[in-house]
Amino acid sequence: MRRIHCLNNISPLGTALLTEGYALSDEIEGADGALVRSASLHDVEFPKSLLAIARAGAGVNNIPLDRCAEEGIVVFNTPGANANAVKELVVCALMLGSRDIAGGIAWCRDNADDPNIAKAAEKAKKAFAGREVKGKKLGVIGLGAIGAEVANIAVELGMDVYGYDPYVSVGAAWRLSSAVHRVTNLDDIFRTCDYMSIHVPAMEGTIGMIDGRACSLMKDGAVFLNFSRDTLVDDEAMAAALASGKVHAYITDFANPAVMKMKGAVVLPHLGASTAEAEDNCAMTAVRELMDYLENGNILNSVNYPACDMGPVPEGLRRVAVLHANVPNAIARITNVFGDAGVNIENMTNKARGDNAYTLLDLDADAPGHPDDAIGRLEAIEGVRRARVVK
Repeated sequence: MRRIHCLNNISPLGTALLTEGYALSDEIEGADGALVRSASLHDVEFPKSLLAIARAGAGVNNIPLDRCAEEGIVVFNTPGANANAVKELVVCALMLGSRDIAGGIAWCRDNADDPNIAKAAEKAKKAFAGREVKGKKLGVIGLGAIGAEVANIAVELGMDVYGYDPYVSVGAAWRLSSAVHRVTNLDDIFRTCDYMSIHVPAMEGTIGMIDGRACSLMKDGAVFLNFSRDTLVDDEAMAAALASGKVHAYITDFANPAVMKMKGAVVLPHLGASTAEAEDNCAMTAVRELMDYLENGNILNSVNYPACDMGPVPEGLRRVAVLHANVPNAIARITNVFGDAGVNIENMTNKARGDNAYTLLDLDADAPGHPDDAIGRLEAIEGVRRARVVK
């Protein structure tokens, strides 16, 4: 029986996918897998039994990725599962940035007791006049699952869309509308676009990338949307750009004390993926990833180990999974263990991602040596973090 521990409330549509061989556990001790949303795991001591953590969402800043890699724990996320929810909110943000909707709503509430509010509104509304997004230029920074969705719907809204992503995947490129102009220099986005929307992960090289220099390059009266991570934008630089009028509006999904003081900022309480549908999609995707790894050793959407998929374990074979450091001669050392044990390797895949690597092997189940006998010798190899017989 495989035990799964939920550190947050997970949509029942996700946990309902767990088959007869699984049981939900109230404790992480003894669990084979864990499902998490926002709970912080940085101070959690993981049991030796824990093989994988699946985050029902895209961001993984609440999980100690490097420590998990060292302990042989694969961390999954669910990119794209909440893409539609975020895309729809970005469309809302475009309107909040182009029309002073928030200001108009506030005026109505402030004048709610005026018996002549209808007449007064006709005079007041000119103060909240805006502009249409049709025909305007939108720059999308980051063309992953969400960025591509935003770019495509902006095209349908009649916008002239420019996309920047030096690392766009083949899959994302296929999803992208042919009407989206690819830009190779980020500065061109800043200089030419009326609206900009950022969709990149928060990591070294992207944190604070919207700084004073970036703001200074923007068109006068530009609107900037941030539904990715608050740390991508330098708050001090954005506050100065708003105060000077260089940036007309900053629409962000991330409230913090600095943003709340900015004139021209419209702040939402992290609503991007807060829909019932997104929570269901994220939970179901996380559970499927977790089950495929536990049952077949396959890795899809991991953030600390490489993707590797050999499909279901073939009939008549045994599968062994080895998580190890990406170092020279690792594959030779691993395969030698099975050769010495008299176990024939029918199929094998090895993938690497930075300092971490993963090897899957399908073995002849009828061979004289049993793969269980090789696990201890595999884990004795320098650089091997975890080895297990999958099935």
